[in-house]
Amino acid sequence: MFRSFASYNYRIWFLGALISNVGGWMQSTAQDWVVLTELTNNDATAMGATMALQFGPPLVLVSVTGWVADRFDRRRLLVVTQSALLLLALAVGALLLAGVMTLPLMLLFALGFGIANAFDSPARQAFVSDVVERRYAANAVALNSASFNMARLIGPAVGGVLIVAVGSGWVFFLNAATFLAMIVALLAMRTRELVPRVRRQGAARLADGFRYVSRRPDLMVAFAMVFLVGAFGMNFPIFASTMALEFGRQADGYGVLSSVLAIGSLAGALLAARRERARLRIVMFAAGGFGVASIVSAMMPSYWTYAAVLVFVGFGTVTMLTTANGYVQTNSDPALRGRVLALYMAVIMGSTPIGAPIAGWVADTFGPRAAITLGGIAGLVACLIGLAWVLRSGRLHRESGNRFGVALEETRPLEIITQATPTVAPEEFSDQVAQTTAIRMDEDDERMADGRP
Repeated sequence: MFRSFASYNYRIWFLGALISNVGGWMQSTAQDWVVLTELTNNDATAMGATMALQFGPPLVLVSVTGWVADRFDRRRLLVVTQSALLLLALAVGALLLAGVMTLPLMLLFALGFGIANAFDSPARQAFVSDVVERRYAANAVALNSASFNMARLIGPAVGGVLIVAVGSGWVFFLNAATFLAMIVALLAMRTRELVPRVRRQGAARLADGFRYVSRRPDLMVAFAMVFLVGAFGMNFPIFASTMALEFGRQADGYGVLSSVLAIGSLAGALLAARRERARLRIVMFAAGGFGVASIVSAMMPSYWTYAAVLVFVGFGTVTMLTTANGYVQTNSDPALRGRVLALYMAVIMGSTPIGAPIAGWVADTFGPRAAITLGGIAGLVACLIGLAWVLRSGRLHRESGNRFGVALEETRPLEIITQATPTVAPEEFSDQVAQTTAIRMDEDDERMADGRP
């Protein structure tokens, strides 16, 4: 489960990310609560608008951010983006403590956080593959998710208590201090031990990532499932804060709900770290499980029963996202990984500007339970999309020797192809994938003709 910790660089990366993520969740809790209760009168629509501005830039800037992640030194790029996020947190904290923060100003800062994160996220995701060997990439991605959710376990609860105890402005100042941990970790890395970057011969084009993904139906299906859940199901700040108010709780109650959600999230991330490979069928099943758990949570009659079901919601969410992330990383051309991951992050983060305002409006108009149910339905639809692709692609077939059994054929990892041809053009790479698939189908037909399993 922890095999990536054999790398010195990954150990300090993990520690720096954990500290920074704790601060990030503290700040996220404070920002949501400030918008909902201090700058507005429990206006979930305003909260949705804040989320839309914060998560919109990754979608708008996806071509540029992916190209930057592939073109420039990712470690230095991350130092720049983390420093920008630190300065923004200091500015918001100062305005809150001075008592001059307004909703328009908060919306402007949310946009600033979004722009900085638009460049930070794909570089951070792709940098994992620079820190560990390729065979450890899926494990490193899963452990990163575990770090993120371990912080989610601590950060919201601490943030909620600090809001009540010292005020929301100080939470932003504390988060600014935690960014220093990530910057120090990046500067302390042994650069000679980083995995050499795969460079494509010729000019790097912004459109290469789009063209590559468009010719990979498995990636398109993964992106579609993640988009649906991200847009309508992952609006947890809206769901948890409005449900906390419905149950008569304050900021600390909201923070506890976010931390309870993280219990299941952490379990999902650790289980993903145990798997040798990231499989698309896990993404499909996790989306369905998320949908069922979300709908059940919307029916819970009390604060603590709702909190209990959130454990399963968190488990389904992180199992899906961690597996999808690992699948994209380990089944993409290394020379295009930054651009592919920028598209992936745009799908996750960029789906929020579409879904968050809708979820906020539904919560205001019909109540938070209706908004949560909408997210659950989106998870079930995502599962059906994955199932439809499995059936159409012919991967689901009768199991040999078992009258009532079925088997799901998995796609062979692409690392063999990408390692052998790291500098081929996207068109040639896609052709090689198609040729390899055709050869495997011929081999399957021969085995069936001979009566072999």
